[in-house]
Amino acid sequence: MNHITGIITTLNEEHNIEACINSLQTICNEIIVVDSNSHDKTVEIAQSKGAKTYIQSYLGDGIQKNFGLQYASNTWIFSLDADERITPELAMEINALDLEHTTYEAFAVKRKNYIGSRWIKACRWYPDYLVRLYNKDKTQYTPVKQHACVPSKNKKKLHASILHYRYNNIGELFSKPARNYSSRGAKILYLNGKRANAFSPLLHGTAAFITNYFIRGGIIGGVDGLTLSIAIALNSYMKYAKLLEFQRDPQVLASENFNSVW
Repeated sequence: MNHITGIITTLNEEHNIEACINSLQTICNEIIVVDSNSHDKTVEIAQSKGAKTYIQSYLGDGIQKNFGLQYASNTWIFSLDADERITPELAMEINALDLEHTTYEAFAVKRKNYIGSRWIKACRWYPDYLVRLYNKDKTQYTPVKQHACVPSKNKKKLHASILHYRYNNIGELFSKPARNYSSRGAKILYLNGKRANAFSPLLHGTAAFITNYFIRGGIIGGVDGLTLSIAIALNSYMKYAKLLEFQRDPQVLASENFNSVW
C-alpha cells in the first residue's frame, strides 16, 4: 500500500463518517478528520476508527480542506467528503500506483453522484472528474471559500470512481440549495463587490435552466434531469435575489453575518 493521508472535513456527519473512513482505509495508512464543531457523535466515531481529529471552525471550502495538511505525515493526500466512498475498483487502481516514482503531481477520479439510490448522469453529473489524490508539496486546494479545486497541469485521470451520495431524495435538491448554497454564494458575491439589478435573478436563473436542461443533457435524464435542472436554476435565481436584497434592504444587510460563509 502507498503511504497516503486521507483528509475528511466534517460537520454533523455521524451517519456518514464511519463508512467514509472504512473506504479510505482501503488506500490510506493515515486518516485526518477536520471537524467544524459538530454537535453530534462525528468526532467520537472518527476517533474510534483511529482517525486523527482536529477542531476548526469552518473557514470556507478550500481553506478548510487545506487545514489538515499541516498534520499529514505523508506527502500524498486523498481528499474525501463524508458523503463520498472509495469503490473497491478505485482502491485497487490506487494501490497499484507507484507514487514514490510517478511523474504526476495529481490524479483525478470520476465521481458518481446519487439521489437516493439513483445514479444521476444528466447535467454533467458524470463523469464529473475531480482531482482528489495529490502531492501536497506540489499542489493543494485553491484557498477560496466556494468551489475550490486542486489545480494541476500535470495530472492523470484514473479509470475507477468514487461514489457521492449527494442527496437522500429530490426534496433535498431544493431544501439544501435554498438553505445553504444560495446564501453562501450571495454573501461571497457581495463581499467580492459584485452587484445585481432587478433583472439579475431571472436572467441568471433562466440561463442556468437552459444550460443544464438543453446543453448539459438534463433533457435526456427524464424526470430527474428536469428536476435537477429546475433546482439548479432556482439556486441561481435565489443567489442573485439574495444579493439584490443585500443592496436594497439595510435591515437585512445589517442582520447578516458576513464572517460566516454560511
